[in-house]
Amino acid sequence: MGYVLLHSDYPVSELTDTWDDVGGVKDKLYVVQTPAKMIKRCILMTTDPGDLVLDPTCGGGTTAYVAEQWGRRWITIDTSRVAIALARQSLLTAKYDYYELADGGTSPGDGFVYKPVLHITLRHIAQNQALDPIFERWEPVLAEKLAGLDAALRQVTPDIRTRLQTKLVEKERTQGKRAITDVDRRRWLLPKDKWEEWEVPFDTDPDWPQALQDGLNDYRQAWRRKMDEVNDTVTASAPHETLVDQPRVVRNVLRVSGPFTVEGVQPAEETLDLESPIGGEPEELETFPAPADEPANAEAYLEKMIRLLREDGVRFPNNRVQKFESLEPLPHSVLQAEGVWTNGLPDGTRRVAVAFGPQYGPITAKQVEECLREAYRRAYDDLIFAGFTIDGAAQAIIQEDPNPKVRCHLAHIRPDVNMGDLLKTTPSSQLFTVFGLPRVKLERSQEGEWVVEMEGVDIYDPVTNTTQATGADKVAAWFLDGDYDGRTFCISQAFFPDSTAWNRLARALKSVVDPERFAAFSGTRSLPFPTGEHKRAAVKVIGPRGNDVMRVLRLDGEVTYG
Repeated sequence: MGYVLLHSDYPVSELTDTWDDVGGVKDKLYVVQTPAKMIKRCILMTTDPGDLVLDPTCGGGTTAYVAEQWGRRWITIDTSRVAIALARQSLLTAKYDYYELADGGTSPGDGFVYKPVLHITLRHIAQNQALDPIFERWEPVLAEKLAGLDAALRQVTPDIRTRLQTKLVEKERTQGKRAITDVDRRRWLLPKDKWEEWEVPFDTDPDWPQALQDGLNDYRQAWRRKMDEVNDTVTASAPHETLVDQPRVVRNVLRVSGPFTVEGVQPAEETLDLESPIGGEPEELETFPAPADEPANAEAYLEKMIRLLREDGVRFPNNRVQKFESLEPLPHSVLQAEGVWTNGLPDGTRRVAVAFGPQYGPITAKQVEECLREAYRRAYDDLIFAGFTIDGAAQAIIQEDPNPKVRCHLAHIRPDVNMGDLLKTTPSSQLFTVFGLPRVKLERSQEGEWVVEMEGVDIYDPVTNTTQATGADKVAAWFLDGDYDGRTFCISQAFFPDSTAWNRLARALKSVVDPERFAAFSGTRSLPFPTGEHKRAAVKVIGPRGNDVMRVLRLDGEVTYG
């Protein structure tokens, strides 16, 4: 045997390209959620603290969560509101260890202090010239101790040797041959005259003569002092490996997610039949060729939407589905389709118009205004706005529409409709889902400031001709803009009514954050706010599906109700 590698020489193992210790996620928040351990390894292998991590398929937000945990900046993108809502909730309720920063730094970009580990190889022993003086100095000392040990060996009688050998035989009989170790043989099988250096026992036996026990203890003490010097010399010359997955944790310090924003990147405003009034958009980038059946123009896109809507219908609360008896394209109009609802309606047949938003963009205020006028002129009973998203100004116009004869419905189109052949349509596809308007109460305090109480969301159900009122407990989050300018929603207050997600973080922060303030954070009642320049406030509610709906409130000096 040329060399014995001890575990303490290099107590870690290098990762290969086969990771057999990474399994699936047990309690998934998202259908395609990736294990955090796998993402952690990828991030630690390829980035340093402070680097930027991009995840173009957010999903459940695991990449953002892990990047935040290990001090990386991050950007994550998704077309699904559900994915964004889950990722936001996961980050807001997360708590992490606080890592010690290198060289007294002030941000993760300065690096962390990591746990080092020795990496001792045969080269650091065989080619270490600093060991030669140690061996030369200790050789006569150990020779003297060994001579004394050999002298004491002569005091061992045949009776003692027999008792020692009997112990070895008894252990082998009761525990088996594999239980006998080299330590046992050295202790119980004593030589006749003397020991070689490599045969000296490691411990004593009570049946040994006292002089022999004392001699072995003296020898092993000298041998241990020699080995301590050898180990110190080898350790001093061996390099250290940095374990980038084991930064030094600062005890009694809790870290939460840093500030981040959730932004919607929308294309320039456009309609299906008019050129965009906004110019200057970048030229189209070269990319992979589109599938042959993917809509290449507005006409093909509309044909596809009308076909899917005719097949799937519109889904209302409690999984009620309103199917069309007929649904046909409507040429030469700002409205794209017209149809008839009859099944189960208490007031008989209702004529329905449908307006689709752009394939890659929101339903805009201009489109809503034109469609409302056209629907009233043609005397439709219902008007459906179906789009992948609808901007705040368009929602405000629908809310303030003075014509009660045309009832409007906002239907969210599932984002993967744009995935072509990957779209799987089943009876439970839920491609078109109606969402309503927030139900809020506006109060004015004696100090002249305003308070908004969010009570839930109202959704009209044409199947039963009633308004379904969902409670605040079904709301994932709601936001307040205390001075809404009619176009841009700026969050001034944010609330997350589902308090169950905050319980763990609340317990961790109970000694840092006022419990009453934390309870208000998950409440349904806003903090007081003054009347702004535009004398309007807006409330945006995020539903369980990630859909956002908005209501505009006029701050005209009187108590009003939304």
